[in-house]
Amino acid sequence: MRATLMYAAGDVRVEDVPDASIANPTDALVRVTRSCICGSDLWPYKSHAGDAMRMGHEFIGVVEDVGAEVSTVKKGDVVVAPFVASDGSCVFCREGLQTSCKNVAFWGMGGNDGGQGEAVCVPHADGTLVVLDVPADDALMPSLLTLSDVFSTGHHAAVSARVEPGKVVAVVGDGAVGLCGVMAAKRLGAEQIILLGRHEDRTNLGREFGATDVVAVRGKEAVAEVEGLTGGDGVHCVMECVGEEASFATATEIVRPGGTIGRVGVPQFKAMAGARPTFLHNVTVAGGIAPARAYIEELLPDVLEGRLQPGRVFDRTVALEETADGYRAMSDREAIKVLIA
Repeated sequence: MRATLMYAAGDVRVEDVPDASIANPTDALVRVTRSCICGSDLWPYKSHAGDAMRMGHEFIGVVEDVGAEVSTVKKGDVVVAPFVASDGSCVFCREGLQTSCKNVAFWGMGGNDGGQGEAVCVPHADGTLVVLDVPADDALMPSLLTLSDVFSTGHHAAVSARVEPGKVVAVVGDGAVGLCGVMAAKRLGAEQIILLGRHEDRTNLGREFGATDVVAVRGKEAVAEVEGLTGGDGVHCVMECVGEEASFATATEIVRPGGTIGRVGVPQFKAMAGARPTFLHNVTVAGGIAPARAYIEELLPDVLEGRLQPGRVFDRTVALEETADGYRAMSDREAIKVLIA
C-alpha cells in the first residue's frame, strides 16, 4: 500500500510500505478515505533529523476487517479515529483523559501505521473508533474529520480556559486550531472573542466563526490593543493555540487577574514563560494534549446537523500522491489546513 513518510526536514515522500493488517484480536483494519496535515506536522517538517517516520494522525475511513474481540465496530462501518488510540477501559480513559491511557498508541510511532496512507491498523478499536452514521462520501466529511483532532483540540482549549457564557475570551493564533477555538468559544457562549492573528484570510474566517475583534499585531502592541478592547482589565480566558514562547508570554500578559489560560499549542520552548506573573495574579494555567475521544460524541450532533462547519478550515485538497506539496503549502502559509482525499 502507499503511505507518507518523512525522511528529513522538508523531505516528505509517498512510498510503498507493507500492507496494514490486523495483528491483535482487538484491532480493526480501516481503509482511509480522508486524512489531513496537522499544524503540529510542520514542526518535524522544519526540523526532523532522525529515522524516516510514518506521518498522519487524523483520518476517517471504512472498516475492512476486525479482530475476534472487537464488538462495537464491524466491517463496512464509516468511522472517525481520534489522534491517539486508547483502550477505553483504563482508569484514565474512564476519567475522559484518553491521551493518558495506560495502553495509549500514537499513529506513526512505535511501529504503528500513520493516517496519511491508504489503510491503518487501529489498535484498541472498541475504545478508539467512533462510528459515523453517514456515507463515506458525504459532504460533511471534512467537518467530521476535524473531530479527529483540530476541532476537538480547539474545544479543549476553550474547556481548559473555562470559557462560559458572558466571558471575554482571547484566542492566540490564527491557525486551524485557533480558528476552531473561536468556534468552540462561541459555542460555549463567550460574550466577546478577540482573535490574535496577522493573516487576513484566516482572521476573516475567524470572524465568520464568531470572533468579535481581531488584533493583527504582536508583542507589546498586541497587549496594548487587548487592553484597549477590555477597558484595561484583560480577558477572563486565553486560549493559547501556538506553543511558542512569545505566544505564551502574550497569553500571560493579556489574561486578567484570576483568569485562566488554556494551552493546547505543542510547546516549542523549555522554560515556562510567564511563570511569575501567573503566580502573582492567581492565573490558572491548564490544558495540554487534547483528549479528542472524550469530546467527539458531544461535538458530533452540531456537525451532523449543520450548526457548525469546522471543515471550512480546509482550504486546499490534495491526492495522497501530492501530500508533499500539501506540506509545502502549509509551511509556506499558502494554506490553512490541507485535506488529503
